[in-house]
Amino acid sequence: MYSKKDLEAREADTLAGYAVLSKDSRGRAHPEPPADYRTEFQRDRDRVIHCKAFRRLKHKTQVFVTTQNGDHYRTRLTHTLEVVQISRDIARTLGLNEDLAETIGLAHDLGHTPFGHTGEKVLNDLLQDFGGFEHNRQSKRIVEQLEKKYTHFDGLNLSYEVLDGLIKHRSPYDHSGVVQEQGPSLEAQTANLADEVAYNSHDLDDALASGLLRLEDLRGVTLWAELTARHKEADARLSDAALVNLNIRALISLLISDLMRETEARLRQYGIKTLADVYAARQDLVGFSAELAGKVAELRRFLAERFYQHPQIVARNAEAGQVLAQLFAYFVRHPEKALESSTFRKDQPVEISVCDYVAGMTDQYALLMYKTIC
Repeated sequence: MYSKKDLEAREADTLAGYAVLSKDSRGRAHPEPPADYRTEFQRDRDRVIHCKAFRRLKHKTQVFVTTQNGDHYRTRLTHTLEVVQISRDIARTLGLNEDLAETIGLAHDLGHTPFGHTGEKVLNDLLQDFGGFEHNRQSKRIVEQLEKKYTHFDGLNLSYEVLDGLIKHRSPYDHSGVVQEQGPSLEAQTANLADEVAYNSHDLDDALASGLLRLEDLRGVTLWAELTARHKEADARLSDAALVNLNIRALISLLISDLMRETEARLRQYGIKTLADVYAARQDLVGFSAELAGKVAELRRFLAERFYQHPQIVARNAEAGQVLAQLFAYFVRHPEKALESSTFRKDQPVEISVCDYVAGMTDQYALLMYKTIC
């Protein structure tokens, strides 16, 4: 059996000089005896997977409300698993710490509300007098305070490197407002871009499966048009369903391959040799090439305009937003109705406790509570 020291030695021997080594972790807020057979980041990964907030992701919205649609659309949990798979593949190829990239990917959406970004917007509006709400900050809050599994501290007591990756996680839809004193690790940047690869591809897949988008709607989207031309040239008799499957798989592969080539080029261009070089860098080191980045931005704009703002999605989001707003108002007026929740504390405004409580709900539980009390 490999000991922790054996695993740490393997990391030192096999990972690139700019990777984060678990043996060099800055540690945890609350010191703990080391594990016998797991590295620090393996330990972090296991804690995330076994926490309640992670389990609740299976009933939280990605785009479609989980209780109102079919069984095959992505949820926040399946999205997370896709991000983790992509993160590990990229990290392995670039010589990064797979365990750290995986853990950041597993935890990056723990702070998401029910009903996806609609819930996040509602809570942010309601908490303007208390600093607003942002799901990256909430993810960090969950693993530092809100999870209750240990006797000597609140939260999961994750390592500094995982917490740093969480608060620096960002996508075109995230606005954590964090001022960075040092750049994020390559592992954190990898989880970032894996997130974008995952949602661009699977949201498109779900949009087509739902019928809210049709193939003809995508003719003007450069990436889709190029992939369609390639596959039609190889087999002109492809059915629409077969073409969608081929294009989605090819899109994921294209994005990942370009990302890895471009990242390696940037590491050479900026002379990145060590982890200190990574932290000192003032520019993103993991990213798409300029040519592909433009096409990805076009796809992202198309999804925002034609899918996320589709009248059916907007109508459902409006209903979901009303549910969350009324739940928030009810529990602010009647906090005793939820005092069994471990999120309620006397040393903070009731609005913060209510936000923690409501943000942690699944879609199903929020709708059940709404029907019961509102």
